[in-house]
Amino acid sequence: MKSRLFLDMHIIQTLPPSNINRDDTGSPKTSMYGGVRRARVSSQSWKAAMRNYFKESGEVADVGVRTKDIVSYVAKKIRDINNTILEKEALDRAAQAIELVGIKLKDNKDKSGKEAKALFFLGDRQATDIAKMAAEADEDGKGKLMLDKKDLQRVLKDNVAIDIALFGRMVADDPSLNEDASSQVAHAISTHAVQTEFDYFTAADDLSPEDNAGAGMIGNVEYNSSTLYRYANIALHEFLHQLKDKESMINAVKLFVEAFAKSLPTGKVNTFANQTLPGILVVNLREDRPVSLVSAFETPVKSEDGYIAGSIKKLSDEMDNVQKFVEKPVKTLYLAINNVNISDGEGTDSLNELLTKLGEEINRYQFN
Repeated sequence: MKSRLFLDMHIIQTLPPSNINRDDTGSPKTSMYGGVRRARVSSQSWKAAMRNYFKESGEVADVGVRTKDIVSYVAKKIRDINNTILEKEALDRAAQAIELVGIKLKDNKDKSGKEAKALFFLGDRQATDIAKMAAEADEDGKGKLMLDKKDLQRVLKDNVAIDIALFGRMVADDPSLNEDASSQVAHAISTHAVQTEFDYFTAADDLSPEDNAGAGMIGNVEYNSSTLYRYANIALHEFLHQLKDKESMINAVKLFVEAFAKSLPTGKVNTFANQTLPGILVVNLREDRPVSLVSAFETPVKSEDGYIAGSIKKLSDEMDNVQKFVEKPVKTLYLAINNVNISDGEGTDSLNELLTKLGEEINRYQFN
């Protein structure tokens, strides 16, 4: 019996004129692939959208917070636990516990308290447990909390928030606090060549005199249109090891797939209203290794009748081609807006149906 199980997710999604992820000059991000310029959406951008989806659709206690203001975050929980502790004492207790655990602090900008030197990823349950220990700890004769460092660090290893488990946590000051990511999210790229376009605009001044024909403001916004290939995977055996409960892991996996399919980075969304959904979602369960199918698009899709149908066809063909190198997936499920046939795959009629069948399939798998 194999002890590893990977979940691959493949999406083809079309975007109309949009700029959902831009660089430091305001231009839509791009990349060279297969000798041509492609539209690109960074993995960081899409993971941020997914984390927001987790917060909106999942249990708050299962989701982490990434912040420098970790002292105030824990201090608030200390006061929620014991409202007789004054704010100043709560901040001091929180700072002592956080520094003891191995997170370096510095004075915040207004010198009113402490903050982490770098962004720190902390789960809600972890913050609550640290706050409880800090609130209940006795002080020695010098005002120092009598806390055990190993107990505090154990809190950061237990009850890991799902997004910390999935996306990882890196702490340069203390590598023992690191959490290896059980998922990988690729930069989305267009399946075809793109060219950046420019939207020249003017804005009228509503209170300008009638004889003033000039614009109150002029400018331009860069954008492109694209059909994207998106890919992500989860090492389910690693994710289970992190969460320590199979049912919790399955529910989190279903939330991840839902978030990957339905979330969207929000760059310039009010300008372009590019609220699209995938044309197809394919999920593969594999026992050997994760496999991206981006190689299907190394030769860019060319068409005068749209890109989505040709992109789906190339994706399906590549799934067959890669099996010359890797094992056949244990299970393939897919959901498509149009009638599509994925070889050896089981089609579904809704995202809920796909998620239910995926959960049942993972539940049947015997992890070592």
